[in-house]
Amino acid sequence: MDTENLRIRKPVADDGVVIHQLIQSCPPLDVNSTYLYLLQCTHFAETCVVAELNGKVAAFLSGYIKPGNSSTFFLWQVAVGESLRGKGMARRLLDAVLEREACHDVCFLETTITPDNQASWALFRSFARDRQAELTDQVLFSTAELGGQHEPEVLVRIGPFQNKPFA
Repeated sequence: MDTENLRIRKPVADDGVVIHQLIQSCPPLDVNSTYLYLLQCTHFAETCVVAELNGKVAAFLSGYIKPGNSSTFFLWQVAVGESLRGKGMARRLLDAVLEREACHDVCFLETTITPDNQASWALFRSFARDRQAELTDQVLFSTAELGGQHEPEVLVRIGPFQNKPFA
């Protein structure tokens, strides 16, 4: 990968529309409103990350510290545009956000994955293995709870793990 033209950084409000477009180009990700992505780029910038390639947003990871539980980072979405797919970018974004001061107390990672999203399952199994942490899963929201129009969302919990030093 040409890392000379790659920049990993916190998102800013100007990224909101482009992130919305990126998510649209990454099925099967659920597309939320532009407004939501603007909030993530401003209110949650400390726990979200953007990868720019040649000055253009090419990947995005969103997440937050779970309310009332500073030891758990909840990863909401990872979108990697076509130009960066297959290059370990999702993992780089995950590692980058966990290295931030905002994640100082984090020793658990949670996310939800649909049963057929093999790329996400592989990412999180690899993360658990590399961090020598247990991975557990259970259905968080069933198809019925999601209105019958969506596969179940399986809650994946990884940890505890030792977080890396903060930059």
